[in-house]
Amino acid sequence: MSVTTQITQLKTNLPPQVTLVAVSKTKPVELLQEAYNAGQRVFGENYIQEIVAKQPLMPNDVVWHFIGHLQTNKVKYIAPFIHTIQSVDSEKLLTEINKQAQKYKRVITVFLQLHIAQEETKFGLSYAETAILLAKLNEYPHVHIAGLMAMGSNTDNQTQLRNEFAELHTFYKQYPNLPHLCVGMSADYELAIEYGSTMVRLGSSIFGSRQII
Repeated sequence: MSVTTQITQLKTNLPPQVTLVAVSKTKPVELLQEAYNAGQRVFGENYIQEIVAKQPLMPNDVVWHFIGHLQTNKVKYIAPFIHTIQSVDSEKLLTEINKQAQKYKRVITVFLQLHIAQEETKFGLSYAETAILLAKLNEYPHVHIAGLMAMGSNTDNQTQLRNEFAELHTFYKQYPNLPHLCVGMSADYELAIEYGSTMVRLGSSIFGSRQII
């Protein structure tokens, strides 16, 4: 099916309170434009070089989310235009985002990324570390912490995923001032929505299998 058809079907089927982030990593601008023409405005990219190259080629009202692991020395490249950085996994990174946002007289929205999966290769904060950062909101005037983000284990074990998502949702409910819980990708987003996800990151469900770069 075409990108237009996929976007239309997803927007029809997703609950109204759930925001769709189109994960467009490795995809050409032509496909992003097709998704845009179908009404999609929120796009998620994983790689600094790629998002910097695509941003000026797309319409100005695109809402760019950076969703990949972000090194502190790369924040400066996206600070002028990025709307949301979903992958804040350390206080050091949060401090750098605040610093770069101040340079451009901006407030950058961020999500704190938690590590809930079994894979050690995934990044993210513990629940305790997240609670500490959430208690320091006033220290970062150029950052708006708007939610939590996490990735479930790469597994077909539905019980394990339910346990991970349920524990995350229980933690999230302790912070009613956070509007977003971003969990769920193409393989598990329907389950994630059952456990309170307000934002899902879908790539292959829209654009097909991604290219390896």
